[in-house]
Amino acid sequence: MTRRFSMAISKVWLDESNDECISCGNCEAICPEVFEVPDKMVVKGGVDFSKYEDKIREAVESCPTGVIKAE
Repeated sequence: MTRRFSMAISKVWLDESNDECISCGNCEAICPEVFEVPDKMVVKGGVDFSKYEDKIREAVESCPTGVIKAE
């Protein structure tokens, strides 16, 4: 499923309400500036998401469990 973003990304988070992060590392491989996977994915603090919007979108779309959310 392709997710579409119509505005600039201002928030990125892990939503495990329907599924869990499997720590595959895709997000970190795609955008290490924003994502880190020590045990479960975490979004790094203090990041200007506007600098990495294309990579964030790719990470969201590449997540096998769909737990990465951005708005």
